[in-house]
Amino acid sequence: MLTSNITFILHKPQLSENIGSCARGMKNFNFNKLIVVNPKPIFPNDKILATSVGAKNVINNSKNYENIEKALKNIDIVIATSARFRNKNIKHIQLEDLKKINYKKKVAFLFGSEASGLSNNEISYANYTLQIPTNPDFKSLNLSHSLIIVAHYVSNIINSKKFPFKKSDKVKSASKKEIVAMANLCIKNLDDIDFFKTKEKKPIMLENLRNIFYRMELSAKETRILSGVFASLGKKR
Repeated sequence: MLTSNITFILHKPQLSENIGSCARGMKNFNFNKLIVVNPKPIFPNDKILATSVGAKNVINNSKNYENIEKALKNIDIVIATSARFRNKNIKHIQLEDLKKINYKKKVAFLFGSEASGLSNNEISYANYTLQIPTNPDFKSLNLSHSLIIVAHYVSNIINSKKFPFKKSDKVKSASKKEIVAMANLCIKNLDDIDFFKTKEKKPIMLENLRNIFYRMELSAKETRILSGVFASLGKKR
């Protein structure tokens, strides 16, 4: 089933009740892949299991990672949710644009913490940012409410079995793991030649580099070629 290609990632969730409610909302729409990244409460715990109600299996089968890179290692497309418009060269999409996503690939929806949402650094790992339309004077949505809106919308798309996205089956898209490895190799070589001379500017430069790599939607072959180029440049020194 295409729902098995969908993963919901909660980045630094702070409340046990919200984690449990997210699992419950996922199961309502037949999704079962949950990842939590560096959660504040002990994971799992009794409160999470209690608020998940009949979705304890989603919690029990979920994965817990310490950082976002490890969470994305088997993902092809990352869609980050944000109530704020980011002044970044990244594709900003609306709910209706989710119809254009290829759900035959491994797709992850990334949600930020209840207190601060997603930082620009975390957004830089995404292919797209998604904004849920709300009252412009009151944009903040509860974490589980945001997830349920997305889950409901994507479930309707998948069940309609209409996919306008077409691409040659011979072209294999690079996984997030492959792109992260390539990007890290590039960054290591740049570090070795002291490219980031102004240390305070390094974080924003790294964000921009990741935005470039992820926005390109590289194939696995292209990623291998670029990795080879970066490795060769490193050896030439």
